[in-house]
Amino acid sequence: MLQDLRKRFSYLATIILRSFPLTQPTDNDGPAALREGTIRAYYRTLASAWGPQHWWPAHTRFEVIVGAYLTQNTAWTNVELALHALRSARLLTLGGIRRAPLSTIERLIRPSGYFRQKAQRLKTFVAFVDRKYNGSLAKMFSQPTNELRDELLGLNGIGPETADSILLYAGNHPVFVVDAYTRRILDRHQMIEPSAGYEEIRQLFEKALAPIVGSQENRPAEIRAEFASGLPGSPHPPSRMSSGRRSALVQVYNEMHGLIVGAGKNYCRKSQPLCDQCPLQPFLPCRK
Repeated sequence: MLQDLRKRFSYLATIILRSFPLTQPTDNDGPAALREGTIRAYYRTLASAWGPQHWWPAHTRFEVIVGAYLTQNTAWTNVELALHALRSARLLTLGGIRRAPLSTIERLIRPSGYFRQKAQRLKTFVAFVDRKYNGSLAKMFSQPTNELRDELLGLNGIGPETADSILLYAGNHPVFVVDAYTRRILDRHQMIEPSAGYEEIRQLFEKALAPIVGSQENRPAEIRAEFASGLPGSPHPPSRMSSGRRSALVQVYNEMHGLIVGAGKNYCRKSQPLCDQCPLQPFLPCRK
């Protein structure tokens, strides 16, 4: 069976690389161009395998923001429990977090872990929006991307991944989110140095994915047919936020992060990776 999967993914990778000129770097290209072309090939391979990922699964911008805080150091299933508790208590709004006692928020978000820290950080975020933007997320997200990113990074409990998740998924700003799955896949595919920092990886993906927007691509029907049986990915049901209007570039960043999560969660595991079953298996260095 594993041999059949290898042949299947090799065949699909060949179709994809021949179908999209943007994904065909040559030996005459430099290392940067080769890496960027490979990332575009990752995108098309995973998108053809799994289709739209419907990230971020949420009803409102504020729910995305709360989820970005709560998902730190925990599984998304735990976050969903905490979000459900806040929603049931009618506190999953700026006003709800503003008026609720800290102890109440702590109790409701307990399933997400580190609940005392996270409750205080949610209070800090709401106080920031109130002070700086008169309680308006619309005003906040209307700011230039780099300026708002610096402001978010200045808040307690917000690192680059959380800031970029808020910008991309809640604010539709064109930034790519780098997580542990991203680094693990690139490291195992020998695409980055072990010392590569968050910003280096983010800029690599943003530069690599930008040309897709103007490529006017149409995925071949045979690729979709090959994956009709369905492989485990990370799709969620469509939600108000995942189905909202956004620029083409933001949508590409949105999808790619969801696809990377699917590959990392289901195949590129921290221990006992399932490389032979992964759609990205044809791109492993040992095959080159």
